[in-house]
Amino acid sequence: MPAHLPSLNDRVALVTGGSRGIGRAISIALASAGAAVAVNYRQRENEAADVVAEIERAGGRAIAVRADVSAADEVKAMIQQVESRLGPVDVLVNNAGTATIVDIDDLTEAEFDRTLAVNLKSAFLCTQAVLLGMRAKRWGRIVNLSSAAARGAGLVGIHYNTSKAGLEGLTRGYAARLAREGITVNAVAPGPIDTEMAGPLKASNVGERLPVGRLGEASEVADVVLMIVGNAFITGQTIPVNGGISFI
Repeated sequence: MPAHLPSLNDRVALVTGGSRGIGRAISIALASAGAAVAVNYRQRENEAADVVAEIERAGGRAIAVRADVSAADEVKAMIQQVESRLGPVDVLVNNAGTATIVDIDDLTEAEFDRTLAVNLKSAFLCTQAVLLGMRAKRWGRIVNLSSAAARGAGLVGIHYNTSKAGLEGLTRGYAARLAREGITVNAVAPGPIDTEMAGPLKASNVGERLPVGRLGEASEVADVVLMIVGNAFITGQTIPVNGGISFI
């Protein structure tokens, strides 16, 4: 195992929205560090199975678990399934999200509510569901996937800005209350990343306007997640991974 990777042997990780994009990269990275990984998905069963297969080919352990993480009953069932098949969750990565581009003149209450449920409420539900096990071990790592939009104008809309800003508040609130119990809670805030959702970013040539001159890679976000998981002294922080977007 490369020296820069944390040792996650005998640890269980759950990545919500782990079937594609940044979630896929994080799932594979956690497995490469030794964790048994539960790859959550809502609709993309085949893609989740592909992630599991890739992890298993590399000698790791993984399962795919379907759940709508914005629904409390489905989160409860998901955690029970993960615990019965892999064990209690040690590392939770709240990555599941939605980003539908809607301008303020067209934004409906339903879309606003849906975005907050998927991007923010899901992190609350999943965190609450794993805390009992983490507290029993006095060890846990929770990483929430925020966005540069939490502190900037963003390209998606105010519903998205609001959900990600709220996620960073959730991060700090949990971190302050759990630090003495061996549980760290942090956020990673990607800027423009080259994933399936990056179509509008590419069309507007955002990458060329960044100081680094390109979009980020999902693996570069996963690297930062691993760094946080391996560090017991970082908590309550939001780590930007944005190619210098804050400079412009």
